[in-house]
Amino acid sequence: MSTNYWIGVVSEFHVERGVDGGFAQLCHGKVAALKRMKKGDGLIYYSPKTDLHNGVALQQFTAIGRVVSDIPYQVTMAPDFFPFRHDIEFYPCQKTSILPLIDRLSFIPDKRRWGYPFRFGHIAVPAADFFFIAHAMQADYPNLDANLDYPTQMTPQLPLL
Repeated sequence: MSTNYWIGVVSEFHVERGVDGGFAQLCHGKVAALKRMKKGDGLIYYSPKTDLHNGVALQQFTAIGRVVSDIPYQVTMAPDFFPFRHDIEFYPCQKTSILPLIDRLSFIPDKRRWGYPFRFGHIAVPAADFFFIAHAMQADYPNLDANLDYPTQMTPQLPLL
C-alpha cells in the first residue's frame, strides 16, 4: 500500500488537545475524513485560528504526525457528542506560518485565494508539498531528510504590499 499525505484544518486549541491525547479528530468528529486515512499516512494540521469560536487568526501549520491505528474509532466526549478519531504518533516540530510557503504549494492553484482548498477541513496533498511543509516546520518526521521529492531550498518570500 502506498502512503498518502493529508492536511487537517483544526483550530490550534483542538490541535493541542489531539497532540496531548495522541489522536486526530477532523470535521467536527465526522468519520468520513478519517475513513480516507490509513495506518502509515502522514498528517499535518493547519490552524486558521487559535480557537474555533472566539479565536484570533493564526494561519499556521501547528502539528505533524503519522496515523498509527488501523481504523477510526468512536469516543464519548459528552452525553450528546460521539466523535470519531484515529490514533496519531506526533513528532516534534515548530509551528510555521503558511504565508511564506503559499507560492510553493502545488495544492493551492490560485495563490490569491489560497484559503479556498482548506474549506473542506481535510485535504489530500502531494508528498512533495507534505515534505516541503514538514521541512519548513523543522519537523522530526521519519525519513524527512531521505525524502528526495521535496525542494531542499527554503527560499519563499512574503510578497511586498
